[in-house]
Amino acid sequence: MTTQQILDFYRHPAAMTSGGEHAPALEELPRDVAALARVVQGLLLHQYWAPSYGVTIPDERRGESHVRPTRQILEQLLARGGEPLSAARPADARFLCICRHFTLLLTAMLRDKGVPARARVGFGAYFTPDQRLDHWVCEYWNAEASRWILVDPQLDDVQKAALKLDFDPLDVPRDRFLIAGDAWAQCRAGEADPATFGIFDMHGLWFIAGNLVRDVASLNKVEMLPWDDWGAMVGPDDPLDDARLAFFDRLAAITRAPDASFAELRALYEGDEGLRVPATVFNAVLNRPETV
Repeated sequence: MTTQQILDFYRHPAAMTSGGEHAPALEELPRDVAALARVVQGLLLHQYWAPSYGVTIPDERRGESHVRPTRQILEQLLARGGEPLSAARPADARFLCICRHFTLLLTAMLRDKGVPARARVGFGAYFTPDQRLDHWVCEYWNAEASRWILVDPQLDDVQKAALKLDFDPLDVPRDRFLIAGDAWAQCRAGEADPATFGIFDMHGLWFIAGNLVRDVASLNKVEMLPWDDWGAMVGPDDPLDDARLAFFDRLAAITRAPDASFAELRALYEGDEGLRVPATVFNAVLNRPETV
């Protein structure tokens, strides 16, 4: 498959990144990536960073982070007032979410402008010393530089100051955000400790494997919640035997070079029921099955 065909695939929205009936609200937004990242930051509030913005989250709003598609995010934002999306909301009026939603919304906005973009699932090495935390970023095609660039749209001025970043969030170095495939490969080669990859009390190869499956789905334009479980994912007590290790080794190799393996990536996702997102997934936070 040609580079142009691959870029065309990521240039168009799909179910999770479509604005649906609210797509016209995206039209007035700028095309510039930096400007779009600022727009996203003015619309969303990460629920775990809320205290840094002086916001106390009421219990009745905690369910917002379980919203999956862009159109529902836009629906809730636009229902709270008549302001255009380019108008930054007060912190307590923003949509409550996690990193995945920042990435999803920027990806949706870029695709609406015809810019190839995709959400990547992996681990951020810039939140907690010596830890790689479960995280999502946006990867877009920079035509001028002829390369894919990682952008972390969650990192606004408040978070950049708190984290004392030593890089530009609009061009995240590949060793500061590790896609799941790189994390898996490093751990399998003994170059990194699996116990440093995860979040909260969940760490290890099993967790990286779950992010591998989510990254495969995301590369196929099905961007799920970080706690959605299905098919090929394993739990902390499931054995990683030789067959499973080989399977995840293959996923890591494909996702580390998705353009070079694009036909295989698409065929594997569409042909493997353990990888393809089913009509119903298990929401591990709410401990219940949910229709996608």
